[in-house]
Order: sequence, then C-alpha cells, then structure tokens
Amino acid sequence: MNFAVHCGFALLMTASLIRYVFRHGPDENTMVLVLAGLLCGLYVTAVRSRGLSAAVATWVLVAVWTVLVVLAPSFAWCAFGVFFVCRSGVPARQAAVATAVTALSTALGLFKLSGFTDIAALLGPLAAGLVLTLVYERLETALSRQAALNDELREAQIQAVAAERAAGTMAERERVAREIHDTVTQGLASTVLLLEAADRKEGLSPEVRQATEQLRLNLAETRGLVHELATADAPEEPLETALATAVRKHVADMRVAVVGQPRELPAEVRHALLRIAQSAAANVLQHAHAQTASATLGYLPHSVTLDIYDDGRGFAPDATAGHTRDGGYGLRAMRQRVEQLGGTFAVESAPGEGTVIGVEIPLFHTAESEHSEAEGGLH
Repeated sequence: MNFAVHCGFALLMTASLIRYVFRHGPDENTMVLVLAGLLCGLYVTAVRSRGLSAAVATWVLVAVWTVLVVLAPSFAWCAFGVFFVCRSGVPARQAAVATAVTALSTALGLFKLSGFTDIAALLGPLAAGLVLTLVYERLETALSRQAALNDELREAQIQAVAAERAAGTMAERERVAREIHDTVTQGLASTVLLLEAADRKEGLSPEVRQATEQLRLNLAETRGLVHELATADAPEEPLETALATAVRKHVADMRVAVVGQPRELPAEVRHALLRIAQSAAANVLQHAHAQTASATLGYLPHSVTLDIYDDGRGFAPDATAGHTRDGGYGLRAMRQRVEQLGGTFAVESAPGEGTVIGVEIPLFHTAESEHSEAEGGLH
C-alpha cells in the first residue's frame, strides 16, 4: 500500500505542476515551484526517517504544504499523500492535529480557488479528512488486532509443539522404565533373593555378603531410576541434596559443596549431573582407595559445573580409553552425557596423584535447542 501511495503522490504532484505552469506566467511560478520542490524533498525525508527526525520532517512538510496549497490551490489533490505521511510520521495524538491542519489548509485553498463562494469546496476537504481519519484508525485497529491474534496463534503452536514433544519424551521414558524394570531390576532382585537363601542355608563368606549388600544398593538405585523415568520431570528436592544422597551411597563421608546461587536447571542437565556424580563416586569406592573425596557444584551465569576430586592412587587417563565387558565404560559414558548437552568434560589424574573430574554444561544450549525445535514445528 505504501508504494501505491507514493506513486499516487508523485503522479498528482506532476499533474499539479503541469496544470499550474500552463495556467500562470513565469513571474508567478518561482515561489510555487520552490515550495513544490521543497515539499517533494520533505515528503521523501519524512517517509525514510524514523523517530524524532520523521516527526520534525512531517511537521515541516505540513507547514510547507499549508503555504503551497493556499498560494496554489492546483496542488490540493496532493493532500492525499500528505495525509498518509501525517498518519505514519508522527505519534497518534499529533497525527490527528497534523491531518486536521492538512484538511483545513486544503479547504482554504479550494475555497480561495472558487472565489470564496463555493461552500462545498470549503466543507468537502474537511469531511474527506474526517472520513479518511476514521477509516485509517479503524484499519489500524483491525491490523493491531490481527497482529495480536497472530502472536497468540504462534504462541499456541509453540506450546502445542512443546506439549507434543514432552508427551513423546514421557512415552519413551515410560518404555525405557518398563524395559529396565522387566530385565535389570527383576534380575537383580532374583539374584539378591538367591544369595539370601544361600546365606540362610549354608552361610556365605564376608566378601560374598558384602557383594550381596552392594547388589541391594544397586537394586534400590535401579528402582529409583525406574521411578524417576516413569514420573514427571519436576524435581522433588534441591539438586545439591539429591547429589549428596547419590554420592554418599558409595562414599559415605564425601563432602558436597555449592558455589554460586542455586537455581532450577533443565531436567536433562539435572539428570546428567546426578548420574555423573554417582558414577564418579562409584569409581572412587572401587578404584581410588582415597582418604578424602569431594564434589563441588557450581552455578555460573550461563552454565553449571561439577568438579569431583579424590586424593586416591590416581591413574593414567589415556590407559582407560577403551572398555571391556568387565568395566572401563564409566568415563566414556560420563563424557557422552556431557557432550550430548553441548558441554565439556575433562579428567586430570596421574598415578599416585589423585583424580579430578571436571564438567561444565552450558544452560543456553538446552533452551535454544527447544526453541529452534518449536519454531521448526511451525513450518
């Protein structure tokens, strides 16, 4: 529509100039031609400018237009282009005043052209200005309402995509929970029952009893995992509390510290940190033979960190790059969890010098991924 208005203004200005030049002598043309050229320049400036510059250019345009149309009523038809500039170049309250001035000056110019005898020439532009103002305001209201409806529809579509994604995630979690329950959990439970029966019947060595107790712990953890997978993602306790509970199942006196201001984390980040801490604590118990161990959870502005330290016997990280059916998979699984969330994973250790496992997960990675997936669902 803007292009059509600009073309119409250019066409009307050209026709008005030709009409005026043919009807007036050279001695009368100079001032009018200067004002017409200035009006065209101001029109372009007002259209291309924004903010305060556009408002100033619009008001100067109205002033020049008033002088021009009173001096040369032949340019009265160009008022339509000036009207639209007034509606878009200044704030709403000023626009009403600017369009009123434009309509009044046009009416005076046409009334002068009629020899101050044609009342219709005086009232016509005023009525046209009023009608155009009402139509324009009605159109702006309709467009604003349509834009609001479009925003609401877009938000509803995003929420629908998110809900569908959440439902799919929940269904998959329930499926995995069922598989774990029907295989790993049942197998662990059966093994524990068999060992308890054997202990009651024949008596078991302390080592086997210790292994039985570890199986009970693993069974409890597996059942907790099944429950967590099959229920909602909302955490029931602070992350630092859950983390302390997870690591102290393996290292009872492991220290847990928090740095920064705790805040709610995405469910997948929370889950990854818990599993990494749990796996690292299990490694401390099984391999490190450490005197002390600690876990530090850090909340940074755009990421969350987890550092797990022990003063045990250490190891050469390069020597654990592979894994077998008997073990060696823990560090690789930790790294995969972190990298899937766009984070970084590091291990610092050497024989006899203890071990530090460092994790950093950016929090913006998850939010941007969900947003892009939601937008992708709109296309």
